[in-house]
Amino acid sequence: MNRKIKVAFFAEMLVKDFDGAARTMFQLIDRIPSDRFEFMFFCGTGPEPDFPYPYKVIPSIKIPKNEDYRLALPILALLPLHIDLREFMPDVIHISTPSFLGRFALDYGHSHNIPIITIYHTHFISYMDYYFSKFPPLAHLIKNFVINRNKSFYDKCALVYIPSPSLASELESYNFQTTGFKIWRRGLNTSVFTPTNKDENLFKIHHDKGLKIILFASRIVWEKNLATLVEIYKMSERENLPYHFVVAGDGVAKEEIQHEMPNATFPGNLTHADLCKYYASADVFLFPSDTETFGNVVVEAMASGLPCVVADAGGPRDLVDHGVTGFRCVPHDPESYLKALSTILNDADLRENIVQKGMQFAKSMDWKLLADEYFSDIESLAGQSKFVMA
Repeated sequence: MNRKIKVAFFAEMLVKDFDGAARTMFQLIDRIPSDRFEFMFFCGTGPEPDFPYPYKVIPSIKIPKNEDYRLALPILALLPLHIDLREFMPDVIHISTPSFLGRFALDYGHSHNIPIITIYHTHFISYMDYYFSKFPPLAHLIKNFVINRNKSFYDKCALVYIPSPSLASELESYNFQTTGFKIWRRGLNTSVFTPTNKDENLFKIHHDKGLKIILFASRIVWEKNLATLVEIYKMSERENLPYHFVVAGDGVAKEEIQHEMPNATFPGNLTHADLCKYYASADVFLFPSDTETFGNVVVEAMASGLPCVVADAGGPRDLVDHGVTGFRCVPHDPESYLKALSTILNDADLRENIVQKGMQFAKSMDWKLLADEYFSDIESLAGQSKFVMA
């Protein structure tokens, strides 16, 4: 193909560093080879003013109980969307999430014979057990609905990037069409996340008291298995263990968690520069979330020289080699996590070995290689494009 390949990119939130999904998207966006590709973006929330590519903001609404997110409503902009897409004539469509906007893009792509690529960013299926935990029969029904809804979306995509083998196996068990699946892990900038960011003064007040810093960093929402985090904290308090918990991030559950963990530190959302210091200066990274598609924070912690204790579930299961690069624990068993924390903190040789192995593993995840693979796949898909007017 002699001319530039045109890609229409659909994303709810086009905000850099908003969450793990956004960071992944921008790792690709920031590496677009402008001599080979022409991108146009469609989003519910627009980017910063210095965003270098053309984009269209679709009318959106706030999501109840999670107002950080906005949900685009393409039905309110159908005519402008069709006009923009007809003028742009994309060779490939990239869809970030199976939202209303994603569904519109999916239908548009199929009606115009445009191949579709997507990245499986968020495992919404696993969230249902948290959202409806007090109503198990309802949770089962809604979970089946979400499974079928997601299946109807991803089965129609030409290429679906899946971040971990465990997730691929789970989706296969739900009878997802796996012929379009491709394992594509998330990358890491090891020049940003490094032990050299250690700040001896950051936790000095606690270290001087003989306390070890147990760091959790993520969105503070219940589907991150916060209930188990709280139980780990409460058990350590009852047993008078020499730990101080630091819960970095923000979210709808933050106020409740602060009430449940009164002696913990809550620094709020951290910039990348500050988060790097927290990783490099803490003693253990604790991440009990069992709903992750990948687990960016786990690899960031490893690269920073911070040993990880994670749930034996989802993406982190594939990132942590038990006893070698960290410890995997029974997802909802607080005693399992406390045992792992004690093992790491009381065996200096083991801890150092885990740190070194973890850093070695993190360095193998090069964003440049992953981005090159993505753009190569876009080129292959563009060769299959047969745009038709409809």
